[in-house]
Amino acid sequence: MGILKYLIPVAVIAAGVGWVVTAPGSVDAARYDGVTGNAEAGETVFTAAGCASCHHAPQSEDKLVLAGGQPFASDFGTFYAPNISPSDAGIGGWTVADLAGALTQGVSPDGQHYYPAFPYTSYAKMEPQDVADLHAYMQTLPASDVASKPHDVGFPFNIRRSLGGWKLLFFSDDYVMEASDEAGGARGRYLVETLAHCAECHTPRNPLGGLDKAMWMGGAPNPSGQGTIPRLTPDKLTWSAEDIAYYLESGFTPEYDSVGGHMAEVVDNFSKLSAEDRLAVAQYIKALPALGQ
Repeated sequence: MGILKYLIPVAVIAAGVGWVVTAPGSVDAARYDGVTGNAEAGETVFTAAGCASCHHAPQSEDKLVLAGGQPFASDFGTFYAPNISPSDAGIGGWTVADLAGALTQGVSPDGQHYYPAFPYTSYAKMEPQDVADLHAYMQTLPASDVASKPHDVGFPFNIRRSLGGWKLLFFSDDYVMEASDEAGGARGRYLVETLAHCAECHTPRNPLGGLDKAMWMGGAPNPSGQGTIPRLTPDKLTWSAEDIAYYLESGFTPEYDSVGGHMAEVVDNFSKLSAEDRLAVAQYIKALPALGQ
């Protein structure tokens, strides 16, 4: 019994510290004061970020009705894209700062951690103007009253507070690659590492679901369990920058094969961006270091 009188206070203190360090973060709302969104510019952000690809309803013909419901399987359970339309069931009441909290901190307006199936680990680097523009554009989209479907996640992953610990380990707003003219400049890096969040699929993850940045763009198992997502480093992808840019525009490979699967949605998004943006992305990919394994 003697040792318990020491262990119990230590356990209480440790639990208290754990509770504090796993608390959801918040954005500096002052960063968004006076930032006026432009819906036309926001459409480009929306397209590059692939919002409709994940958040339109399954089998929906109108991909701008962001009612959610698409399932995303993982080793931790199945996540369902939520309603993010401008309705009470979606994000109709959100401010720019609320949207910024979700995108750059992975935190809901009511202070709950989001699961990183939502790629806020990439969106964390979004510029305030882009967030405001995106907010302005999303408010122009059709509203849907369909309720978001709960995630199918079992214990212990259903304990949202534990995501605070996950963020301490794996959540960072640092860039991986240096920006250079050869690598598509700051725009290429911003598109690949932030808006288009390419690494979320093309980089393998560790057992806890964090991106293995030592294998950046090194390919990964398909979360669906069917096949793999290809490596984009030059030791595997030998296409020219022009080939890559054309693929992102047309969906055709240099061998005249055509895009399939979820990548078809990605190509559809990139085809709507400027030729300069597609080339910047291609240059970034060509500048990736070979992994050699």
